[in-house]
Amino acid sequence: MQHEIQLERIGPQGEAMAGAISSCVHCGFCLPTCPTYLTMGEEENSPRGRIVLMKEVLEGGLTVEEASSPIDNCLGCQACVSACPSGVEYGDLITAYRAYAETRRSRPAGERAQRALIGAILPRPRAFRVATRLGMLGRNLAAMVPSGMRPMLELLPARLPRRRPLPEVTRAEGSRRARVALLAGCAQQVLAPEIGWATARVLARNGVEVVVPRGQGCCGALAMHGGRERAARRFARRTIAALAGDFDAIVTNAAGCGSGMREYPLLLTGEPDEAEARVFADRVVDVSAFLDDLGFLPPPPATQPLRIAYHDACHLSHAQRVREAPRRLLAATGHDVVTPDEAEICCGSAGTYNLERPETAAELGRRKAERLLATEPNLIAAGNIGCLTQIRKHLASSPAVETLHTIEILDRAYGRSGSVQRSG
Repeated sequence: MQHEIQLERIGPQGEAMAGAISSCVHCGFCLPTCPTYLTMGEEENSPRGRIVLMKEVLEGGLTVEEASSPIDNCLGCQACVSACPSGVEYGDLITAYRAYAETRRSRPAGERAQRALIGAILPRPRAFRVATRLGMLGRNLAAMVPSGMRPMLELLPARLPRRRPLPEVTRAEGSRRARVALLAGCAQQVLAPEIGWATARVLARNGVEVVVPRGQGCCGALAMHGGRERAARRFARRTIAALAGDFDAIVTNAAGCGSGMREYPLLLTGEPDEAEARVFADRVVDVSAFLDDLGFLPPPPATQPLRIAYHDACHLSHAQRVREAPRRLLAATGHDVVTPDEAEICCGSAGTYNLERPETAAELGRRKAERLLATEPNLIAAGNIGCLTQIRKHLASSPAVETLHTIEILDRAYGRSGSVQRSG
């Protein structure tokens, strides 16, 4: 698609945006995979429609406000990237555009307050834990809560796990095959700390020493994908510094975090530390892909094989292109692994989308739950805390179906029989 974008006016990320726009041939292969086109049926709420809108804004033909609604509706799931035959890097475009647009638009007071609250609480586990407990206590008073804040209450769990900080070092069992830095995560530490512990146990069982540096914090993915560029850069630089060291890889167990960290070169384009960001991003890998590449120890065969429906987290499948590794890990447990219909369609979580666009997110969440249940599973697996939270909410009518992180299922298969040694 031809454009007249003046790169010198846009800034250092203008080249990435212009490149994505010029790659689009308007073929429409993206339409069936786009969750908002699927649910809304409008061209402006499709990837190619949004590309045209962003192009017009960057060329000066439209204001940011005139294009804001359809672009805000985008989940950033990048299913269109997987479907595109022309190689349009839509993920780079939407992330960079949102940063560009955020400083050039005004939002209603309620929306600003909601975004400020999310930005202040979610990246900070202690604050998030306190806020979650208060929200759970006040859930019965939801009618008195401003409408913009109610989606947060609806996503709260029935109970909160006890706080379980990960050890700084988990030693490898047997001969050490690798040494990795593990991102602890933010909301995951509060909502599902067992995922981190299962990750450390499974890696150790496979001869990997796991280090959880104490200086780390939020990786910045939520801020980055929400257009809050200054905050995202601050989080990114802190993460790069904290996870620096003699590691074979930087391992994540949350698809959104892994995707965000791999986007640091785009976030820091034109900055003095851009080259450092590229080296860092090249070392980031999802735990399922790391184990698959390393060659993982097969667990004892299941005595009672189960049927596992595997949900592809968008930022793992589409953004990181990790699809087969989690399935191989699950299949190695001896269970039957099945893929639901519409596997490429987002569940509606998408970072904070289910908080900011609750109606569309709920429609997608119900649709995903129906497709997963149609496989008649005993278990549902996913590789992202946001997806797990969203799916559990919409499986409330079927509580007998347990939903777990992929690594938790592998951990159970090992039976936790290894003598994991910890220090620190």
